[in-house]
Amino acid sequence: MSAVLINLAAEQKSADVTDWAARIGWVVGLLLFIAFVYWLMRQGWKWRGSLQSDLPELPQAPEAPVADGDVTLRLSGRYHGSTTAGQWLDRIVAHGLGVRSRVELTLTDAGVDVVRPGATDFFVPAGQLRAARLDKGIAGKVLTEGGLLILTWQHGDRLLDSGFRSDRAAEHTAWVEAVNRMNRTTTADGAPAPATTDNAPFTTEGTAR
Repeated sequence: MSAVLINLAAEQKSADVTDWAARIGWVVGLLLFIAFVYWLMRQGWKWRGSLQSDLPELPQAPEAPVADGDVTLRLSGRYHGSTTAGQWLDRIVAHGLGVRSRVELTLTDAGVDVVRPGATDFFVPAGQLRAARLDKGIAGKVLTEGGLLILTWQHGDRLLDSGFRSDRAAEHTAWVEAVNRMNRTTTADGAPAPATTDNAPFTTEGTAR
């Protein structure tokens, strides 16, 4: 009887032994795989950026400070990325437009000032604004219906969609109304523009999705 107990105790003790060499090998293999995937993603990002090298430098806000009385709307929230207009997965990465960040938006008669801490700021002149709408997805980011404010604007030869989410989503509607109202009355040369942007045709429900 005692011999059986001794054998059971020995078997229990041997079962606790860990094959550290095999475990370390799995961990190293996993880390190498993660590094390889990250490298592929980085190369893909660079490749996409090279394809978009024709995109002009981003316009910058006028140097003159904006008086509070000239501000139509302000918004604090997040910038979720830019895409080719109407193609919510065709991400634009050139000039830092692919970097998600915090954002401070200011709308004036001159346009939209986009300030991004830790990323590239840019400015959308009023004459280049084409439309604003509510949507739920951009650049692979999907939120609830109407959870994103999408500004459509002309940059060089490209028409872009840029997606923002306010810390107070109820503000989105006011931005859509203000931008589309501005777009109806202003063009790049200051002439009256036709009212064609209230029902923007671009949406994540299109063929691109």
